[in-house]
Amino acid sequence: MSNFSFETTPRVICADGESERLGDLIREFGVNRPLVVTDRGLVNAGLLEPMLASLRTMGFDVTVFADVLPDPPASCVEAAVAIALASQADGVIGFGGGSSLDVAKLVALLSRSGKSLDAMYGVGLAVGPRWPLIQVPTTAGTGSEVTPIAIVTTASGEKQGVVSRVLYPDVAVLDATLTVGLPERVTAMTGIDAMVHAIEAYTSRHRKNVLSDTLAMRALRLLSDHLGTAIEHGADLAARRAMLQGSMLAGMAFANAPVGAVHALAYPLGGQFHVPHGLSNALVLLPVLEFNLPEAEASYRELSDAIRASERTWHRSASGRAFVDAMATIVGELGLERTLGEVGVIEADLPGLATDALKVQRLLVNNPRDVNYDQALALYREAL
Repeated sequence: MSNFSFETTPRVICADGESERLGDLIREFGVNRPLVVTDRGLVNAGLLEPMLASLRTMGFDVTVFADVLPDPPASCVEAAVAIALASQADGVIGFGGGSSLDVAKLVALLSRSGKSLDAMYGVGLAVGPRWPLIQVPTTAGTGSEVTPIAIVTTASGEKQGVVSRVLYPDVAVLDATLTVGLPERVTAMTGIDAMVHAIEAYTSRHRKNVLSDTLAMRALRLLSDHLGTAIEHGADLAARRAMLQGSMLAGMAFANAPVGAVHALAYPLGGQFHVPHGLSNALVLLPVLEFNLPEAEASYRELSDAIRASERTWHRSASGRAFVDAMATIVGELGLERTLGEVGVIEADLPGLATDALKVQRLLVNNPRDVNYDQALALYREAL
């Protein structure tokens, strides 16, 4: 761990109400015609309007693309790029959950570079200039505001990643007031997603380093301490702020020490069954933790204090076993589905899921244990 490199979004602003003060910020980048990338639900909820009103009062010519879909298909990205070109946008603001932030990254790049999306799938293949990019998350989960990753669903239903340092946003704006109205279910799903980011970054087999470890550990403490409060008392601004900060720190960690088998097994559930990403992670998390325990015992033991395992289980000392058991307690308290069967998966679906999971080698290589087809099938069966 002595030699490493570390990258992240160069500027982070964490301030309540900051989303209504973006005008001065984007003016620093010379932006006059920003494109806001978001989803229809946020528009209908009125969450976007204060920011738009502020920008328009300051004289900005704002265009809104509000057709981002969950697990955004490639066609969604292409439609957003077309709007960016038609409006002559010279900057992009991502506003929403991970799907909107991911689409915003790609729009900022594709609408300026003129490159093809198909040519960018993979690691380090996305190149070229991009427009200034500011990300404003409205959920505490993906950490996309500080990662160089965008996930797209292809026409065949397969999830593909675009991974490149050019996708790091210029600024991440964390405004906890935007997350106060999140429903309990969304809070739970996005919160466990962020916790998985921290866990998998800490146990990553490649590029794990002292900075990613420190960030992941702190993220896991913030998230585990405040997730329950955020679910039960959604207007608690302190809890919401802590969740946003924890999600960001976890994002910084896994952007540098990549995630593993939990995400690899979760992706086909989103692509084939349209299960929300955070829920997909929750459904396969415990089987993967058990599977990894023989190789990840030391790391799990170190993480057990971060989630206060001794307070959540009968264990009275730190151990990998205590960590896994405490995570089972946390998952059980989320109020989400607990089995694949509850989201429509049947035994006959498992071979196809295992086949697709094995295609996500860019993530599986980071897992503490190697995963072959039979093991992936067994993990899905355990989650069924």
